[in-house]
Amino acid sequence: MENHLQTKDWGLGLNNEHLIIAGPCSAETPEQIEKVCADMITANVVPDVFRAGIWKPRTRPGSFEGIGEEGLGWLEIVREKLNIPITIEVGNASHVESALKHGVDILWIGARTTVNPFAVQEIADALKGVDIPVMVKNPMNPDLELWRGALERLQVVGVNKLAAIHRGFSDAYDTKFRNKPNWSMPIHLKRLWKGMQVINDPSHIVGNRKGIYETAQRAINFGLDGLMIETHHDPDNAWSDAKQQVTPQQLREILDKIDFKHPVQNENPSEKLQDLRNAVDHLDDQLMDLLAERFSIIDQIGEHKRDNNLIVFQADRWKQVMESRTAKGMDKNLSEKFMKELLYCIHEESVKRQEKKLRGDVSAKKSV
Repeated sequence: MENHLQTKDWGLGLNNEHLIIAGPCSAETPEQIEKVCADMITANVVPDVFRAGIWKPRTRPGSFEGIGEEGLGWLEIVREKLNIPITIEVGNASHVESALKHGVDILWIGARTTVNPFAVQEIADALKGVDIPVMVKNPMNPDLELWRGALERLQVVGVNKLAAIHRGFSDAYDTKFRNKPNWSMPIHLKRLWKGMQVINDPSHIVGNRKGIYETAQRAINFGLDGLMIETHHDPDNAWSDAKQQVTPQQLREILDKIDFKHPVQNENPSEKLQDLRNAVDHLDDQLMDLLAERFSIIDQIGEHKRDNNLIVFQADRWKQVMESRTAKGMDKNLSEKFMKELLYCIHEESVKRQEKKLRGDVSAKKSV
């Protein structure tokens, strides 16, 4: 499977350099769908694909959970007014059956469903032998293998038009984003799965309409392949996710501001650029040497703790290291966020190495 995934030309088959998907979070009424379409035409912002939620998985009961199958019939309005493909979210085999019956063009699997391999497999089995494009949103938590696995389950049953949707990851400690973007995750997916389209969903990442442009531009800068932006004729009165939806006119303004030009791939770097890269390579070698030396000392600390019956984690010491090193890094123009993430990674590896020393001592005693 690995070689196949690396070589096949994946995507939705729409041949757009940057795919624009737009439409309301939820289909609410036929009048709403018609008004959104009319406003898109007026604003000259007809997207490549129209999205609308029919079934909405909500966190708590009592919230609007989508209009259900009745809303699928309303999407004929989109075909009449805009003549573009339609995509909806499906969460089980029954949803798939209804969507296919109503001629939906593209399906997507939501983040809450991606986390459950049983649910994804049920959807995949329902699509066996069906020639329809499918998009898969990343799981709620930053688990690349789970995201990749959901795509693979669809590929195994013969779904040949696949794309991923990057909508960010839950993080209770991040106050800027509704769902933290963790940009390395979609970029890594594209590296692992050559040719895979990854479409960014800035609406769900930011959670408010003010930050959509900035996040969308970053997605394009990082080489992602399109945008899914929730669009409603009257966002403030939307039945779901009102804060993150924009009007068609606002969508037009966002897209007009975005620079969609891909960075030039410089296969033959200039002499100056190559010199700078060589300097970075040299510094990286020094960093590796320093880290190896640091962890060698950590191993000695682990041995000392073992010999003196000390616990691995010393809370006061960890707090002092985190505060002092973060401050020093910030003094050297390194961001607080970067310093804390770096120190957490180093600390986690340090704890693992010290625990290994302790386990090695226990194993030695058992063998005597």
